[in-house]
Order: sequence, then C-alpha cells, then structure tokens
Amino acid sequence: MNRIQALFLSDIHLGSRACQAERLLSFLKQYECRTIFLLGDIVDFWALRRVVYWPEAHNTVVQKLLRLARHGVEILYIPGNHDEALKSYFDTSFGNVKLKKDYVHVAADGKRYALLHGDQYDQVTTCARWLSVLGDASYNMLVELNRSLSWARRKLKLGGHWSLADYAKRNIQGAASFISGFEVAIARHAKALAVDGRDLRPHPHPGDQAG
Repeated sequence: MNRIQALFLSDIHLGSRACQAERLLSFLKQYECRTIFLLGDIVDFWALRRVVYWPEAHNTVVQKLLRLARHGVEILYIPGNHDEALKSYFDTSFGNVKLKKDYVHVAADGKRYALLHGDQYDQVTTCARWLSVLGDASYNMLVELNRSLSWARRKLKLGGHWSLADYAKRNIQGAASFISGFEVAIARHAKALAVDGRDLRPHPHPGDQAG
C-alpha cells in the first residue's frame, strides 16, 4: 500500500462503455491517501441519457469512494461538462463528498495549483452545445473503433499503447489551434489566481470523452 497526500482523478465516465472501472478499482487498492480530488466527468450523464449502462463495477466504484469518504478521506468533486447536472449543487455535500466549482490546492512543498475540469474554457461546449453533442457522438465512435484496434494489436502482439482518438486529435485540421487557444485561456486564469500551475484534463475535441 502506497501512502500519499492527495490523489487526482478525472474523466472516469461512469455510465459509459468506455469506462475502465475495473482498472480504476485495482488502482485505488494500491493507494492510501488523505484527499481525493475528482476533477470532472466522473459520471457520464450524457451517455446515460442515450442508454442506461451501469454494470456492477461502476456501482462498486461509487460505493468505494463513498466508503473512503465515511472513513475520513476528504473527497472534493469538481464537475465537468459530462456531469454538469451537479453544478447546481456547488458548496453542498452528499455522502461526505463535497461539490466545488474549483479549488486551489497547496502541495507539500507550498506550491499552489488550480484544480478544475476546464470545460468552462471550451468555447464549443459553452457557446454551441449542438456541436459539443455532435463531437461527443463522433468521439464515442472513435472509442469503439479503438477498442477493436486494441484487441487486434494484442492478438498481433504489438507492444505499447496507441490511441485512435489521440491520433485524430493530433492530426485533424484546426485541432492544434483550438487546443492552443484553450491553453492560453487557462494560463491567464492561473495567473489571475496567483498559482504555480493548474491540474486539469484539457478537452481534445468539442465533446470530450477522454478515458
């Protein structure tokens, strides 16, 4: 068991077929910590609106986190765009899990880090919701294709990790400039907060379905 001060988790997407709940549960067994930060898209309400998918492992993840909270682990949940329904409940708690809009974390060395999901900087998500939903559906298709390709790579005994979604992000025309503008906005916010850095999951596309 590894003992650490804080654990940062994002983009778990419980309720979607892309979620790797079993791997997360295995990961959580390896660490004992004082604080867990859930940095958005923990539950994928977008996916659940399309079809209800909630296997036992997803339920076990929720139970595991609530159990940790009951036993003294501080858990702060900062919703993203896929779990934006929870944004109506900022500064409230459920099952000892505290909902926050954002948070400034002070590390053991005294450095300050802004914690947020980052969807507020995604102009497509905030200004053109239908494009965001279209991007989400397209990315879901890439995730399914990627699962098939991963299976084929394992059969062919090709080592290493390769993501079709990441490849598309890097090569689609305009993606680089979109991400660049996204990062500039984040840097300005970090400067305004007088922090040393920021911990978030940048959206690689309008829908954001990162694993």
